[in-house]
Amino acid sequence: MLSGEKILVTGVHGAGPFPIASALARDNEVWGLARFGKPGDRERVEAAGIRPLAADLASGQLDEAPTDFTYLLHFAWLRAPLAELEQAIRANVEGTGLILQHCRKAKAALLVSSQGVYSPHPDPLHLYNEADPIGRAATPYAPTSPATKVGMEAVGRFCARAFNLPVTIARLNTVFGVSEAHHTRLVDAILAGDEWSVPGDPNPHSPIHVADMGAQIEALLDAAGVPALTTNWCGDELVFTHDFARRISELSGKRARLVTRQVAGAPSGNANDPTRRRSITGPCQRPISAEIDALYAERAGARRGAEARPAKTVEDRVRERGW
Repeated sequence: MLSGEKILVTGVHGAGPFPIASALARDNEVWGLARFGKPGDRERVEAAGIRPLAADLASGQLDEAPTDFTYLLHFAWLRAPLAELEQAIRANVEGTGLILQHCRKAKAALLVSSQGVYSPHPDPLHLYNEADPIGRAATPYAPTSPATKVGMEAVGRFCARAFNLPVTIARLNTVFGVSEAHHTRLVDAILAGDEWSVPGDPNPHSPIHVADMGAQIEALLDAAGVPALTTNWCGDELVFTHDFARRISELSGKRARLVTRQVAGAPSGNANDPTRRRSITGPCQRPISAEIDALYAERAGARRGAEARPAKTVEDRVRERGW
């Protein structure tokens, strides 16, 4: 794990970046950049020993940000509908260039891209590798993401060469072990009896535990290069959505209501080839197959706790939102 460094983490209060930044803050000076638009976000970041830095990458106003960071971890991402594509380009594509320009004196930068950049392959079991075609994917959940992620990668590659700044571009697969992740939300849907859409059967993912993500940060930064290095950031094993749902059903006694809904231009599989990442980081230490039962127990416990708490009044909700 890194120590004695001055690190900037963008999008710091996100479900994935926050535990990584919190762990790094134990032995480093960590600054967390975000818009901090929600009540409590700044306080939670400060409580973790992270220095909050309020900024909007789309505006390019970074005057209050130091220029002597030794590492940049760029997680920030604006998820927007197609009607807001222009705003998404400013934040995700131009914003990447602006933050790399600001941190151009750093030892290295890690840019977090997405498995979603890959053009769909007809075989749902295809393991996407770094040489596969990109740029023709579509997703109903984040329609501006594939295009702007490709734009972000292009800007990152340019900045690496223009500023002689070592860059690693990591195409992140499904994150495991955080509250907003795909498999966590699927557990919650099964427990609630809600329907869950899948783009195909089989629907494989290559999830990576957030603890493994944190453990691999240093190796990914060490591998950064000029030109930029691109690698998948995924786990070492496949997890099939239907098999996962069946296991949760066995544990909970509740039926999983999976419905296949194919979307034109969207891949039915979400699996990566981990070969390049393993050559950089070594194998993952948190096998997802060994974490499924623990995830269920955590979410079932949280649900029981929520049901036991008294219902919130209007006054409670007003107070929470700071209205």
